[in-house]
Amino acid sequence: MSFESRREEFKTPTLFERLVGKLHIDIPLLMSLLLICLLSFVVLYSAGNQDIGLLLRQAARIGLAFGFMIVLSHVSPYQFKRYSALLFGIGVALLIAVLVLGHIGKGAQRWLNLGFFRFQPSEMIKITTPMMIAWYLADYTLPVKPFQLIVAGVLILIPTLLIAKQPDLGTAILVASSGMAVLFFAGISWRLIGVIAGLIGAITPIIWKFFMHDYQRARIITLLDPEADPLGKGYHIIQSKIAIGSGGIYGKGWLGSKQSELEFLPESSTDFIFAVFAEEFGLFGCLGLLLLYLLIIGRSLYIAALAQDTYSRLLAGSLAFTFFVYVFVNIGMVIGVLPVVGVPLPMISYGGTSIVTLMAGFGILMSIHTHKKLISN
Repeated sequence: MSFESRREEFKTPTLFERLVGKLHIDIPLLMSLLLICLLSFVVLYSAGNQDIGLLLRQAARIGLAFGFMIVLSHVSPYQFKRYSALLFGIGVALLIAVLVLGHIGKGAQRWLNLGFFRFQPSEMIKITTPMMIAWYLADYTLPVKPFQLIVAGVLILIPTLLIAKQPDLGTAILVASSGMAVLFFAGISWRLIGVIAGLIGAITPIIWKFFMHDYQRARIITLLDPEADPLGKGYHIIQSKIAIGSGGIYGKGWLGSKQSELEFLPESSTDFIFAVFAEEFGLFGCLGLLLLYLLIIGRSLYIAALAQDTYSRLLAGSLAFTFFVYVFVNIGMVIGVLPVVGVPLPMISYGGTSIVTLMAGFGILMSIHTHKKLISN
């Protein structure tokens, strides 16, 4: 061993390094998340008609989410694995309770009213589903075998159907994606992927006829031809495209979104906030935002690649992929290439439950990374 390598081995860590180690924080991931949250305040101030109260409420939610992330980052991955099945079972039981006792709002039955606040169990199941599938596959020899695939598929299907019944198609897609991502990282063959895709294609007419609600069918029809009902079902997509197109390459500048200011764009601070961002910051701004998302996803996949065991690797990879699906589905529906399914733009849209869920996932990722460092040291 060279003198330089010995000096590096016995080098005294700085105060900052000791603090980071005690807090179990991954600095590159944390800095990316902080940057995108700061960007969220900039966009929300414009999209929310310069409402300071809205920013303060969002700041409180982001603060709570970061606190939750730090708490989870201190939990050992072994504990996550130990309680995965129990947490998944509790989540499914709560979803069943929603269908029986749930609070109905805006035509959907998605919440449990606990008196002092409303709780949406489907947010919890976004995390516990990949935890459960990773736990189930962790002790098997990978790649995944057909029987294991069937069992895992049933485990994914149970919460997905319960959430779709509420109805909440957007969350059902995210839950199914999180579980399927575990199977993908477990080494499912491309032949099996092709078979699954074929089966989905074969049963799609049945799903369309017997399981989809009228408004869900209307969303898909509207996607294909939004101009057929420009003042009704196609209004959201048309106004969103106008906002994005009017931003051009450089954008109109901060606070320059006329579609939002004149209230032509519905849900401008929540599901369609990307249209506001595109109008104000243009193509270059959108590319910068996508680059920031790419950094978060890339860092998450890096953590997954370095994970110390199969469970941690599968779970970390799934959490990274789920974040990607969030971004892909929201931007896809805003630009008019995917149906409108009510998925927020992660870390940017106004809201509390989704950001807490996302930060919980990042807390687990930091736990996987920092506890690996502690064990290796």
